[in-house]
Amino acid sequence: MTIPRATLRLQLHQGFTFDDALAQLDYFVALGVSHLYTSPITTAQPGSTHGYDTVDYGTVSAELGGEAGLRRLAAKLHERGMGLIIDIVPNHMGVGGAHNAWWRDILEWGRHSAYARHFDVDWHSPDPALRGKVLMPFLNAQYGEELAAGRIELKFDARDARFYVAYGPHACPICPTDYAALLQSTNRAGLDALAAPFQGLTTQPDDQQRATDARKALLAFVERDGTAPIDFVLEAYAGADPIARERLHRLLERQHYRLAWWRTATDEVNWRRFFDVSALAGVRVERHDVFEAVHKLVFRLYADGVIDGVRVDHVDGLADPREYCERLRQRLVPLRAALPYIVVEKILAHGEALRDDWPVQGTTGYDFMNDVGALLHDPAGAEPLAEIWAGIAGTRASFAQVQLDARREVLAAYLCAELDHAARALHRIAREQTATRDFTYASVHRTVAQLALHFPVYRIYPANGLRGPLDNRYFDIARDAARRALPRASRAVLEQVDAWLGGRTPDADAQAANNKATRAVRDAQSTAQTGVQNGPPNAPLSHALIAQRTALALFSQLTAPLAAKAAEDTAYYRYGRLLSRNEVGSDPDDFARSVDDFHAANRERQRRFPHALLTTATHDHKRGEDTRARLAVLSELPTEWGAALRAWSTLNQPHRRNDVVAAVNAGDWAPGPMAEAMLYQTLVGCWPTDLDPGDEAGVRALAERVAQWQLKALREAKQRTNWLAPDESYESDCQAFLFDILAPQRRDGFLDALAGFVARVAPAGALNALLQTTLRLTSPGVPDLYQGTELWDFSLVEPDNRRPVDHALRAAALDDAPPAAKLPHWRDAQVKLAIVRRLLALRSRSPELLREGSYLPLEVRGALAQHAIAFARRQGDACAVIVGTRLAATLIEGQAPLVASARWGDTAIVLPNGWNVPQWHDWLSDAVRTADGENTLPLRDVLAAMPVAVLSNLARAHA
Repeated sequence: MTIPRATLRLQLHQGFTFDDALAQLDYFVALGVSHLYTSPITTAQPGSTHGYDTVDYGTVSAELGGEAGLRRLAAKLHERGMGLIIDIVPNHMGVGGAHNAWWRDILEWGRHSAYARHFDVDWHSPDPALRGKVLMPFLNAQYGEELAAGRIELKFDARDARFYVAYGPHACPICPTDYAALLQSTNRAGLDALAAPFQGLTTQPDDQQRATDARKALLAFVERDGTAPIDFVLEAYAGADPIARERLHRLLERQHYRLAWWRTATDEVNWRRFFDVSALAGVRVERHDVFEAVHKLVFRLYADGVIDGVRVDHVDGLADPREYCERLRQRLVPLRAALPYIVVEKILAHGEALRDDWPVQGTTGYDFMNDVGALLHDPAGAEPLAEIWAGIAGTRASFAQVQLDARREVLAAYLCAELDHAARALHRIAREQTATRDFTYASVHRTVAQLALHFPVYRIYPANGLRGPLDNRYFDIARDAARRALPRASRAVLEQVDAWLGGRTPDADAQAANNKATRAVRDAQSTAQTGVQNGPPNAPLSHALIAQRTALALFSQLTAPLAAKAAEDTAYYRYGRLLSRNEVGSDPDDFARSVDDFHAANRERQRRFPHALLTTATHDHKRGEDTRARLAVLSELPTEWGAALRAWSTLNQPHRRNDVVAAVNAGDWAPGPMAEAMLYQTLVGCWPTDLDPGDEAGVRALAERVAQWQLKALREAKQRTNWLAPDESYESDCQAFLFDILAPQRRDGFLDALAGFVARVAPAGALNALLQTTLRLTSPGVPDLYQGTELWDFSLVEPDNRRPVDHALRAAALDDAPPAAKLPHWRDAQVKLAIVRRLLALRSRSPELLREGSYLPLEVRGALAQHAIAFARRQGDACAVIVGTRLAATLIEGQAPLVASARWGDTAIVLPNGWNVPQWHDWLSDAVRTADGENTLPLRDVLAAMPVAVLSNLARAHA
């Protein structure tokens, strides 16, 4: 197996292509990573900046450089001894627009399309207007308004002789069964003749081939006579004339889709989306034919040695993640001698672990990001900060309570269609059984809603339609909470839904009775010589199992997006005790972790998934790794932080909007107390280390970045504005407040106060960042470096965290000087870059040491023991001791991120028995350390030059 030594994540798009990555190859080699790890490479919607809206799984994106560009990059990587891992998106595709051939085909042919089962479409919607149709919720206003305005137009594509309806960038094909009527609508002889082959067409597969042949004649006619005759057809359906508009409407009513206002999707969409994004449709990759079609390119690239592994995006969106991972590995393994490297994007709840029976190397690293992030927080700050936030928010609600409220809102306002799909699947099961046929849809709907609201993890993973003990551990929590919330009359429904959602297989006695009845019916039909062909005796059992598994999948595909939307996209923007804990994969109520907790997590990862990715920054993070590291310092200084908040709020009160109203209705001013407090945290976290408050251009650039974050944060909070119904006046007032408080004339007021506070916490924040970087590069697992974060990463949520990277700046900063030599100038971040390079060099020097080596927590003794963390790694004769400073805000003197040597006093690391290493070489300072007579390493020596140290019996090659 090709296990990466370290990966570097690159966000590819038309502004940064394969060739652009290739141009930086020398830098990547010098940095020391072993594999590039890219965002999706398949063809996405034109202009996509992320690649997650795939429209063609079978081709490499031309915007990125096409397959030739990909192969050029891979070849050069292999020449340099490196590899390539790609992100794949099996869960969803980009729809709408005009570029997804699969989606266009189902719009054209409906449920008889060759791709009708490629997407999770409910072709049997209870809504008569959607039966056999696909909802297309892409209109900017209501259907009638857009139709009357002439923005929905009938058009003709002369390149392949197709009629289609155009709306902005969206192209919806007209079914060929209507071509005869269209061509005959103008009573022109030439067109009447062309209409003949289209007469009597149906949507059946054989007639689809007839339509293809008929189109060829139409295409030949257009190539010979031009499109002028066709233009008469289009005019007959032009929307300006009421009669023509009505004709167009009737034509649209006959299609296999229903054009609709985008807001209808929340309630009526009849296909599975990615979360609540109506431009991304769920793919049924659990079907064998779909799986093969989705992965055909991946298999070919892996077989050809172009790629070495994959990162599976949003694995929890799949019907059966375990089965998917098994199938993926089974298909990849025979293609090459080297085994594939597979990691999955999986968000683990507090206390949850990745399942042992998934044949993958581990997760993409959000769990590690949470572990190390929590380690940086002082548990003593949790309650004081909670008190401060309660005073601002006017409530002492925990994050769990805030999240539960968010779940209710998201389920009711954003995912009600998904709830409906799951409830209807269960109600269908109820109707098919005599014992439960009187369970009403409303009672099942209420029950499913309560289960989803209280589900403690993203989802469960039943095997063969049955929940296992671990699934029950989580399901029982939701069931017990639902029982308390539901009326007594619904408890029988709850117990039955519990059974249908994997609690047990369909009842054997009931199935036996059903089988007997089925045989009796079959015999009677045979006697009557009806000619009806019946299924085998076990058909009802098969049907029951299929129905139960369908319901299970739909329920899991509801709980996963609900958990994500409620936490990451809502509650994280409502709860502001300390924003550094409001991160993907984290639980803000799990405020801090001890050193022992961190060691336990590392040892567990080494035991179960030793090759999982370790990350501290991603393309989806809410705040950059160094933004979070700085904000964590506030947990050590809650009193100072509370005083600063009060002072800044008073100082900036004149800049609030609608403050006169606020005197009557407290909290109605803009931005409001909670949004204002979160804004101050954000400014403290992302203020650049080298920004002078007098630098008008620099402050303005920062304000513009924060304004993007602010707009997203306000809408995600869904309190005074949201994405569905934006309050643009409130949003404008909030932006004006932001630009006012950062205006040049505030230099001697708020700007100086803000910069002064940042100066107070920035050294401790930098120390946290260096510790975080060191732990990521030395803990069990594969360290992942997100593009550009070799230097300070004070980014915010996307698109801020996907800004272009100045690789030239980073390449110019590479040299052989030890990180310790760069610490005095820590603000330029070269010390961080130097740590990354040195520790990647250590991983290259002895790959097995930090990849396979044993992990041993080390005891720290002395007065400041709680301010240090230490562990050892050993593989054969090679060993290393990793030491770091933590919770140092009150220990740092001056502006360097370093605790003075004398402050450590008697604090020392106790080395394991038998570790008689004559000399320890510090890879971060080039110093040589020696253990004292008690086989301990005094921190006054080990941490004299740097806040972190990596000591090894392996000397650097040139040392």
